[in-house]
Amino acid sequence: MGPWQWHSSRRTSQIVTFPYEENVSMKRREFVAASCLAGLAPLGALGQVAGEAGPAAKDLYELRLYHLPAGPKQQLFEDFAGKAAIPALNRIGIEPVGVFRMQEGDVSDLYVLLPHKSPESFITLTQRLGADAVFLEAGAEFLNAPFSDPAYQRYESSLMLAFDGHPQLTVPSKADTRVFQLRIYESHSEERAQKKIEMFNTGGELEIFRRVGLPVVFFGQTLIGTKLPNLTYMVGFDDVAAMEAAWAGFRSDPGWLQLKDDPQYKDAVCNVTNILLRPAPCSQV
Repeated sequence: MGPWQWHSSRRTSQIVTFPYEENVSMKRREFVAASCLAGLAPLGALGQVAGEAGPAAKDLYELRLYHLPAGPKQQLFEDFAGKAAIPALNRIGIEPVGVFRMQEGDVSDLYVLLPHKSPESFITLTQRLGADAVFLEAGAEFLNAPFSDPAYQRYESSLMLAFDGHPQLTVPSKADTRVFQLRIYESHSEERAQKKIEMFNTGGELEIFRRVGLPVVFFGQTLIGTKLPNLTYMVGFDDVAAMEAAWAGFRSDPGWLQLKDDPQYKDAVCNVTNILLRPAPCSQV
């Protein structure tokens, strides 16, 4: 919570209500409570990673989007990532680290994917890097960029919890021509968002992905970030031709044609964002 403390004082008074007013007040309290619980449901999932170990443990994923000014700053960032940041992250157990260039839109921007094995790893990341003298020396040019010429403009960050059906990050290809898709599925309610996650985990959609050759890097339920509620996932391919062939197979797969019309999953997704990425030379994904 930080150094702030909250103090409050409140005067109480006796309130006399008629039965109808009591009923309305009770229903209002029930509605507020239900709304709060619905919003907190994704955060409860963090308990599934805390204290877990072994193959059943689920990753947490931090996905950062760095906004870089056009020009040489992208190369400065990639040099910093390759020579200083990624080696330091690996030393504290964060690996593999993905660094991706955007193929469309703000092409100078970069995505960075950081897999964490525990909430503590995410929470203490800045402090641990700040205590790494090798990192501070190797990344000095980037880290000590002056006010008048910053290394980057800002970055956005989201935190995701891995799906039961794909609990750890995988690297499906190391081909020099590899491409990735970052896909975000937004839902209009928490209930529908959970239903779409169920569709992947136990409804059969993940099995269809594997069967038709849609190699998964990660699937994550977004706990903190924008466009909530949503799930976010990444798939990777040897090249663009493999990507197009896999999606063509998916769209015509009999299992998918049946699953997509299952009424229990109706209106589970209200918007899809698809971002095409290529790995930077320093990327471990």
